[in-house]
Amino acid sequence: MKLSKKAEYALRAVVAMARESPGRTFSIQEIATGERIPLKFLEQILLVLKNGGILRSKRGVGGGYQLARQAKRLSLGELLELIDGEAEPIPCSAAVGTQNECECGVPGGCALGRTLAQLRDQAHEWLHQTTIADVIEKERPKDSMSFEI
Repeated sequence: MKLSKKAEYALRAVVAMARESPGRTFSIQEIATGERIPLKFLEQILLVLKNGGILRSKRGVGGGYQLARQAKRLSLGELLELIDGEAEPIPCSAAVGTQNECECGVPGGCALGRTLAQLRDQAHEWLHQTTIADVIEKERPKDSMSFEI
């Protein structure tokens, strides 16, 4: 499974926003510079995320984009499907569970399509269970200790 550059940039932008305080507004320039994403490309990505309900925009001085939901309520799968659409390992896997023929001409999908449809379903489930908050949690050092007095 390989993500498009657009999907990678979308994930990086949302993770960067989620690291900060809830309700904070980010300029496109700030995200582009901080995440090293081409500005024009990021503008297109953020517009898709806004139209998909992931972000909201704020106009005027101090305007920009904000997360529309908490990071724990944003799944990787939701973001990826919004940007790249539903992932199919091969065209034959799309025919599985339908009366449609796969590219091989087998109604309901050939054996390879059925097998790879299982992979698709497992990846789909994992991506929809894994949130932006989970990604941020992995940024924390594992071996750090904290003492409070």
